[in-house]
Amino acid sequence: MMANRLWYRQPAARWTEALPLGNGRLGAMVFGKVEEELIQLNEDSVWYGGKLDRSNPDAAAAMPRVKELVMEGKIAEAQHLARKAFTPIPKYAGPFQPLGNFNMWFTGQNGKVSDYERSLDLEKAAASVSYQIDDKVYRRELFISAVDQVLVIRLTCDQPGAVSFYSQLSRRPFDPGSQPIGQDGIVMSGQCGPEGVIYAAAFRVAAEGGQTELTGDFVSVEGADSVTIYIAAATSFRHADPVTRAKKQLSDAIQKGYEQVKRDHLADYARLFSRVSLQLGEKQEYIESLPTDERLRRIQAGEADASLEALYFQYGRYLLISSSRQGTLPANLQGIWNDNYQPPWECNYTININLQMNYWIAEAGNLAECHEPLIDFVERLCENGRRTASELYGCRGFVVHHNTNIWADTNINGMIVRANTWPMGGVWLALHLWEHYRYGLDRSYLNDRAYPVLKEAAQFVLDYVTMDAAGQYVSGPSVSPENKYMLSNGEVGYLCMGPAMDTQLIQSLFVAVLEAARELEDEGLLKATVEHQTFIASVHEVASKLPRPQIGSSGQLLEWQQEYEEPEPGHRHISHLFALHPGELITKHHTPELANAAQATLEQRLAAGSGHTGWSRAWIVNYWARLHEGEEAHRHLRALLSLSTNPNLFAEHPPFQIDANFGGAAAIAEMLLQSHKEELQLLPALPAEWSCGIVTGLRARGGLTVDIKWSNNKLMKASITGTEDREICMRSAERLYISLDSALTNIPAGDRAEQTMISGGQALKGIESADGASWLYKWSLAANLCYTVQIANE
Repeated sequence: MMANRLWYRQPAARWTEALPLGNGRLGAMVFGKVEEELIQLNEDSVWYGGKLDRSNPDAAAAMPRVKELVMEGKIAEAQHLARKAFTPIPKYAGPFQPLGNFNMWFTGQNGKVSDYERSLDLEKAAASVSYQIDDKVYRRELFISAVDQVLVIRLTCDQPGAVSFYSQLSRRPFDPGSQPIGQDGIVMSGQCGPEGVIYAAAFRVAAEGGQTELTGDFVSVEGADSVTIYIAAATSFRHADPVTRAKKQLSDAIQKGYEQVKRDHLADYARLFSRVSLQLGEKQEYIESLPTDERLRRIQAGEADASLEALYFQYGRYLLISSSRQGTLPANLQGIWNDNYQPPWECNYTININLQMNYWIAEAGNLAECHEPLIDFVERLCENGRRTASELYGCRGFVVHHNTNIWADTNINGMIVRANTWPMGGVWLALHLWEHYRYGLDRSYLNDRAYPVLKEAAQFVLDYVTMDAAGQYVSGPSVSPENKYMLSNGEVGYLCMGPAMDTQLIQSLFVAVLEAARELEDEGLLKATVEHQTFIASVHEVASKLPRPQIGSSGQLLEWQQEYEEPEPGHRHISHLFALHPGELITKHHTPELANAAQATLEQRLAAGSGHTGWSRAWIVNYWARLHEGEEAHRHLRALLSLSTNPNLFAEHPPFQIDANFGGAAAIAEMLLQSHKEELQLLPALPAEWSCGIVTGLRARGGLTVDIKWSNNKLMKASITGTEDREICMRSAERLYISLDSALTNIPAGDRAEQTMISGGQALKGIESADGASWLYKWSLAANLCYTVQIANE
C-alpha cells in the first residue's frame, strides 16, 4: 500500500479515467487497455493557427464613447457599442490541440485476463499496468522524462519471448501520414493550421530479443523478452526543424539506455515532489487499500476519507510539476492534457481567475520553479501589452484582457462583453511576480524582473482610471468578471465603472509597487530619480482616492459601486472577494467588519447555488480557509471531490478543467498554514475530521519553510526555518512555546543575537490581541536555523 498512488482494477473506459503523465512540455494520457493500448499525446506548443493582429480597427475610437455612455448611465447603449467595436477580427484565437495518438496492438494475449491493476505513482511520476493471461504476467511501465524529453514505455513479461505487438502514430482527423525512421521507428509531421506551428511526433523501438520490422507505417515486434519504446515530439515554436529535433531526442535516449534514463528521471522529479509530505487523520489501512475510484465513490456517498484528501493535495502538486516546468509554456485550462481538436474555451489561458488559480499551489507547495513558466509568460504579455495599452487606451504601461494564448495575445478576445471588456488581467498576473518574490526573497529577481512588470502594470492603471463625481478614481469601462446586474428599468447591465474587484486589484498592485520600491531603495538597487519620485507620488495620490469597500443592506460586500438586484444571485464568479483571497486586504483580525461582510457574501451566494463549477468550489474552499472556518472549508472540499471530480481525480468545470485541481490543493495548504499580512498562522482552518496529522515542507512568505504536527485537533510541534535574518510575526489562538532547535544551539555564544531571546527553554512572551482571541509573537529569525513551536505549558 502506498499513500501517494492512484490505482484501479480495470482499464480506462473514457478519457477522464486515463492516467496523466507529463514533463511540463510533453503530456500523455494512459488508458491501460489490454489488447489495444491507447496513449493520447500532447505537446504544449501545438496550437491551431499562427500569431495574428486581431484588433478591431474601430475599438480605439469607440473606447472614449463607451466610457462616456457608462458614466452617463446609458448602459444598454454602451454595451451594444462595445460588442460591435471591441469584438476582435477574427473573434476568437485558435485552440490548443492534441499532438496525436500512439496505439499498440498486442498479439498472443487472447486468454482470460486476471489480476489486472493500473496505477499512477505520484512519488515516481510513473504509470504502470499489470495483468495475467494464462500463466504469463505482463507489465508496462511508463514515464516522461524532463531530463531526456522523451516518453518511455517499458514492456516486459515474466516469461521470455512473450512480448509481441505492433504500433503506430495517428492524428485523426488531421493525420498528415508518417515516415519511417530506419527499421525501428516512425515520425509523423504536419502543420497545425494556416500559419500554425509545424509539429513532429516520433517513436523508436528498442527490443531485447525477438524480431523488429517495419510494415507500412507500423513498427512490429515479435517474440521479444522485453521492449522499450521512446516517444519524442517537437514544434517550430521552439525549433527550426522539429523532425530533426525529435529524431535526435530519440537517438540520444536510446544511446543512453533505459536504466540511466529512468534513474535520471526519478532523481530529477524527486527533487521537486519529495519536498512536501502530508498525512491527514488517522491511518485507515482498509480504506487506503481500496482502488481510487472506489474511494471516490465512498466520498460521494458521504463517507470520510481524509487520506484521499491528502492524496488530492499531492496530486495537485504532481499535476503542476507535470504541466509546468522551467522553459515550458504555463499550464493552460487543461494543463497540457487535451484530446479535443475543438476544446471548450479553446483550452486557452483565461486570466480572470483560471490561469491564476493554476499557480496558487506553486509557492506554498514548495514548487517555486514551476511558477517560472507563468512568470516568463507574463513578461511576454508585458511586451505585447504595451502596444495594446497605447493603441486601444492611449495609456502607458501594459494591459491584458480576460483571455490569451500561446502567442501572448493581449487584445480583447471574443464577443461576450460581460467577460471581454476587462483590462485587469495584467494587474492580476503582475501580482504573481510579487508573490514569487515574497516567498523567495531574491532581490536580484525583484529588481530585474518583478518590479519592472509591477511598475508597468501600475503605469497603465494611473493613466486608465478616471475621477468620478464623488472625487474617487475608478476604473472603466470594465466589468465584474462575467457577472451582471439589474438596472431599475429592468435592463441587464454588465459594463460599469469601478467594480469592486478592479479596485481591490489596483489597491493590491499599489501596495506591492510601494513595498517593492521601498525594498529596492533600501538595498541600493533603485535610485530616487525625478521620474521615480513622480511615479511613486502618483501611486500614493491615486491609492488615497480609490473607492472604499461598501457593505450592502444584507450585510454583504457590494460587487459594484451601488447595490443592484442580481439576475444570477448564485453566480459562479465571486470576484469581489478577491480582497479576501488571494488578496489580503480583508482579514479576520485586521478588518473584522469586512471579514463578516465577506462571510455574508459567501453565505448568500452559496444559498443561491454558487460553487456549481469545480474552480468556483475550489475558490470557495480558499475563502472559508481565510475566514478560519475549518468546518466550512472542509465541507466544500468534500463537495469538490464528490460533485466535481472524475475517476482519475481530474477536476470538472464541467467539462474537465485543471484549475480546480490546483485550487483545491492550494486550499488544503491554506487550511494548514497561512502567511499573508506579514503574519504566520499554523493550522488556521483545521477541521475536526483532520484530528491529527503531519505536514512537512510547506513554504510561507518571507522565505520560510514550515513543518507542522498536530493531534486531537491541537498543535503538537512545528518547525520554522528561514533563508535569511529577519523579524517574524506569528499569530496564534493559544499561547505558544518557541525555542531554537536543540540540535542547533551549540553555536558559540554571541554568534546569534537570537540566543539571548530564545534559549534555555524559555518561552517567548506573546502580546494578547485586543479582543483576547489571539496572541502575537515576534522574534528575530536567524537564517538557516530551525525554530520549534509548541503549545505553551500553562
